[in-house]
Amino acid sequence: MVKKWIVIISVSVCSGISGAWIFGKLGDSPIMSTSSNFKDVAHSVNYMAANGASLDFVKASETATPCVVFIKTTSEVQRSSGFGWFFDFDPFGSIGEVASTGSGVIISKDGYIVTNNHVIKGAKTIEVVLNKNKKSYKATLIGAHPSSDLALLKIDAENLPFIQFANSDQLKIGEWVVAVGNPFNLTSTVTAGIVSAKGRNISIVSDQFPIESFIQTDAAINPGNSGGALVDLDGNLVGINTAIASKTGSYVGYGFAIPSKIVAKIIKDLKEYGTVQRAFSGLSVEDIEGKLADKYKDQQTGVYVNSVSESCPDAMKYIEASDIVLKIEGHEIENKSIFDEQMAYYRPGDKVTFTLLRDGKQLERTIELVNEDGGTSVYKRQLLKSEDLGADFEPITKVEKDLFKITTGIKVVAVRPGRIAQMGFTEGYIIVSVNQKKDKTAEEIISILENSKGRMIIEVVSPGGEKSVTQFYFY
Repeated sequence: MVKKWIVIISVSVCSGISGAWIFGKLGDSPIMSTSSNFKDVAHSVNYMAANGASLDFVKASETATPCVVFIKTTSEVQRSSGFGWFFDFDPFGSIGEVASTGSGVIISKDGYIVTNNHVIKGAKTIEVVLNKNKKSYKATLIGAHPSSDLALLKIDAENLPFIQFANSDQLKIGEWVVAVGNPFNLTSTVTAGIVSAKGRNISIVSDQFPIESFIQTDAAINPGNSGGALVDLDGNLVGINTAIASKTGSYVGYGFAIPSKIVAKIIKDLKEYGTVQRAFSGLSVEDIEGKLADKYKDQQTGVYVNSVSESCPDAMKYIEASDIVLKIEGHEIENKSIFDEQMAYYRPGDKVTFTLLRDGKQLERTIELVNEDGGTSVYKRQLLKSEDLGADFEPITKVEKDLFKITTGIKVVAVRPGRIAQMGFTEGYIIVSVNQKKDKTAEEIISILENSKGRMIIEVVSPGGEKSVTQFYFY
């Protein structure tokens, strides 16, 4: 028994000595590198940009971060009392206040700031906090454009750092980009990724004439990033971060930004005119897919013309339904998103050349673009306010009349707590008639809405273009 224990102890000691010797040898080998060696190896990894220079995001971050601001808003909302199920609206609801946050980008040294329309939509107050000194300013809304989800703010400040614009047309898929914003109230957050795609339409803009041609990126974009900057490696603006595609509400690899070229045009219009000078071609187009793809098997690009509106005389004269638009001013039209993007760059009165495919032959036609009322001059917006209804309206345009086959109506452009909010109508709704009283002026429709009691029958067109008739009861 004693001999057995001596053998066990001897084997254990020898094993321990052998293990220590082996461990020591391995520690000297590359497999078991010391922390010093690991540091050397890590520093030897050098990511390279396409031009051969070292790739990092320091310059982009240092340049863009001071130009991105934190935006805080407060809004009044109509709160339910719990008795709304008795009616088509809630007559006992109260007015409450909610706060939200987002981002914005300084575009001039005297305090002009671009952000998303949905960041400031319905805001009662807008506060801007600078990145550099955390100084806070009250912002004024210069103008908003729901169709592109952009808005322009102004603060009373001077000598601010401001961002430089890059041409988003020159941005390439696979190129590095940096997103700067304030996700989850975490101010001055920087994330990096690549351009995953261009010309994306993700159907998030609820408007009759949406402009959706997003830059897609895998740079992390989260709630609070909206309105922030997407920049190139030099820190120049290539897009305004706007949306994510996510089932959870947080980043899962798909972020979307409005191209800087669209931003530049929209903001210039808002600054100069207070409204966007949008040009219309009179063309209703769709992508070549499904049955159209079967019919035009050899056609990989372009958009199919469904119809031509009378709102644009030149289009009626030179372009036909079933034509395929291949190019606009020489720019290839890959899909409807690109078509909408290209049209967004022009103003009423511009003469634009369309390259068409008709009966298998290519031809070019130049048409003069029109404004929302079918004219070629600067479009002047007519805003009608109603404190009783808690909303602002504008008369519908000729383009809207032709599109929806209606003769009169008012479009809701802003909503506050009040009768319109109780009805559930939001920005973009068109009220065609009240109590079946048709062919009324915009002022007459507002007056009927303000003074009607009891049952009201209201005919509307939704922001998505769907027509419906709804009943409400007011006492």
